[in-house]
Amino acid sequence: MWLLRALGWSVHADYPGVNKYVVIAAPHTSNWDFPLGILAQWALKLNVKWIGKHTLFRWPYGWFFRTLGGTPVYRHQSLNLSQQLAALFEKTDRMVLALAPEGTRKKTDHWKTGFYHIAAAAQVPIVMAYLDYDNKQVGLGGAFLPSGDIQADFKIIREYFKGRHGKIPQNASSINTRKTH
Repeated sequence: MWLLRALGWSVHADYPGVNKYVVIAAPHTSNWDFPLGILAQWALKLNVKWIGKHTLFRWPYGWFFRTLGGTPVYRHQSLNLSQQLAALFEKTDRMVLALAPEGTRKKTDHWKTGFYHIAAAAQVPIVMAYLDYDNKQVGLGGAFLPSGDIQADFKIIREYFKGRHGKIPQNASSINTRKTH
């Protein structure tokens, strides 16, 4: 907390009051989001698990990312990751899984929806977290249980993140589900 404050950041948290939940962190527009996110996790005293592309976990730095709660994802394998993570929630009494639903630091027209399917299958709330570079604020809150109506729930998410700006605002992705044709 002291380091974030020394850097000029403030922390705002509305904890969900449960031991298991999925945190979605946005906007994700810069490599700086990771170290600030780790500082925020420590400041908020959260024991967070997260997933990242497998290349982050190679030698010589893999041990470091695993120590910080990371688990590698091999995108080329056809595993149902959402179901596996939901099963992991079932096996434990306490788990916070943090994901960046944009899936990239580049602008896209939609978010990945795995976080939603994981939370729905595990029957745990989605909690929203942000790094607002304009206001130098770290925030956590807006907990809700997935209703099964993903479009209605994405409206809740869009409203929560309205006015939150990443380090590189033009890289922020649209908070929408993938359009199907």
